[in-house]
Amino acid sequence: QVQLVESGGGSVQAGGSLRLSCVASRYIYGRNCMGWFRQAPGKEREGVASIDTSGGNIYATYYADSVKGRFTISQDNAKNTVYLQMNSLKPEDTAMYYCAAALSGPCGYTWKEPAKYNLWGQGTQVTVSS
Repeated sequence: QVQLVESGGGSVQAGGSLRLSCVASRYIYGRNCMGWFRQAPGKEREGVASIDTSGGNIYATYYADSVKGRFTISQDNAKNTVYLQMNSLKPEDTAMYYCAAALSGPCGYTWKEPAKYNLWGQGTQVTVSS
């Protein structure tokens, strides 16, 4: 069973940057969808960004409207790692951030749906102060 481990969270002031990392315990073969989600207290888990990938090839990336132009999802296939670069952070970005993997098939239009993903990391906290 593949395990996902996130890191990189922390506390920053508004306008700052953080880079989250998600390391998979082993290489994930075949077409898959890796995503970042976040959940703030009292709110539902929401999709932030996803990457549609296979063997190091990137087929597509997806972003929530609220983070477009500020966040970038990327991967390092050799390190089994997916990143989320977060720039121009806002207080409303404060949440627990989770990495997730959908092990079969592309992301597609359902990339935002948590039920699509088979595996989840434990989360890393991001706090943005004004």
